[in-house]
Amino acid sequence: MSDYLLGLVIVLPLVGSGLSLGAGLVRDHSGWWVAAVILAVEAALAARLAYAIYVGGDRLVHILGGETFGRKTITVDGGTTNFTVGIELVGDALSGLVVILIAAVALGVLVYSRHAGPRGNVFYTVYLIMTGGLMGVALTGDLFNLFVFLEIVGLATYALVSTGRDVESAVASLKYLVVGTTGASIYLIGVGYVFLETGALNMVDVSRSLAGEAPWFDGALYSEPLVVAGFGFIAVGLATKSAIFPLHTWQPDAYSEAPDAVTVYISALASTSSAYAFARITWMVFTPDFFAVNRRLLEAVLVLACVSVVVGSSLAAMQRRVKRVFAYSSVAQFGLIFAAICVAVHPAAGERATQFAVYGTAVHLVGHAVIKSGLFAAAGSLAAGEGARTLEEYAGLASRRPFVAGSMAVLGLSLVGVPPSVGFVGKWYIGVGAVNAQLWAVVAVIFASTVLSLLYTAQLLEKLYFSSDIRADADAELTSVVADGGETLSYGMAGVGVTAAILAVSLGFLGADLAALLDPVWQAVAESAPEVTA
Repeated sequence: MSDYLLGLVIVLPLVGSGLSLGAGLVRDHSGWWVAAVILAVEAALAARLAYAIYVGGDRLVHILGGETFGRKTITVDGGTTNFTVGIELVGDALSGLVVILIAAVALGVLVYSRHAGPRGNVFYTVYLIMTGGLMGVALTGDLFNLFVFLEIVGLATYALVSTGRDVESAVASLKYLVVGTTGASIYLIGVGYVFLETGALNMVDVSRSLAGEAPWFDGALYSEPLVVAGFGFIAVGLATKSAIFPLHTWQPDAYSEAPDAVTVYISALASTSSAYAFARITWMVFTPDFFAVNRRLLEAVLVLACVSVVVGSSLAAMQRRVKRVFAYSSVAQFGLIFAAICVAVHPAAGERATQFAVYGTAVHLVGHAVIKSGLFAAAGSLAAGEGARTLEEYAGLASRRPFVAGSMAVLGLSLVGVPPSVGFVGKWYIGVGAVNAQLWAVVAVIFASTVLSLLYTAQLLEKLYFSSDIRADADAELTSVVADGGETLSYGMAGVGVTAAILAVSLGFLGADLAALLDPVWQAVAESAPEVTA
């Protein structure tokens, strides 16, 4: 019965969003408690699902409507093939990791928003809708329904960004709406091309059709123009959603102008879900065989990802507003994740390179979500308690807010890749994978990103710990400057940043164990790869 959990973790927050909205008709500001109960149950369900996958060793599959509705047997020239026509949900080693991440972050940010705001039942309603959409992205086994869930996430994110109280939030939300919808539309065009060539939308069925395993195909379809164009459109669409340079323009404004709690949530999960989708489609649908035929297409994406790493890090070092520093840093980090995804299926990658690249992708994806959510939470805490939003305003704050500043220091160093943090483990795996594939340009980019990230992190730490406190002689009212709703710094807000810092170090020590959970994934990718010749 564990397969029913796949549908339940998606449906629960969506149904809960209606309960949150309805609760507002009975009692004002009751949405937080409804959301807290829903997400606590959601976390328990996610833990049970992870137990079934990682401890029970199950690959869970559930077709909504049952087997009769969900599968269709087609016979052509004596050959029989079963195609999935229903909506299939899949829980495996890759999606299980993302489900746990979504559940944990959603619950943690909800605690943060209790004091930081925004408030109101409508906010918590949209928050739960986004959580349900994210779970759908993680668990769907269908290319079209992936688009549907991405749009649910997108629409909810646009609404959350616009909950800020100034015109800048509205403009940032509109910009995100235009760019994000364009990216989703480009993705859908790619899916349409693939469907026209294969006649399938289920990811497993599309992969089989591309390999020429269906009886009505004479051979593999890897070189068909519609298939090649389809991957190109899908990659561009998901790169836009993940904010890969030069398709990143929505992200700095969305992150910097959204309310602090919203920034924490979307920075951890919005682009993460799109990068996860790109990894699943690249590894499981198109597979290394496709890229052995279309090597230049893969290398074009790899070059774009590497450029994103360097440009994003460089732009981050030029910013003065702290939230924009972290926003441009995300452009670089997702560029690194896209590069790792490409390394795993590169024609030059042998089994060992694929293994480490898959490890690096997963660890860095999870690590970045933890690190960046913690950094934005700490930044929001300093904004609430001190009114500090620029690097100059951070001068000497470590003496006034030692725990928040300490968590920011730990998370910043983890972002750089200082051991034993999870940031180091992710970069190490990606680097080892690139070395084994002899992709020296990727290795150089990893080194460059480390140096550049050290530059902007050092600027931040220098202000916090080694600059004079410009507020020492100021009026005491400066210590109660508030953000997004008129509240000062709470223990809950500070605790989220501190917890993220502890997790960043703990996951560093557990990096090998975390990576080992992905063994079924890299083995599946390696098995579909052609032999690498010397």
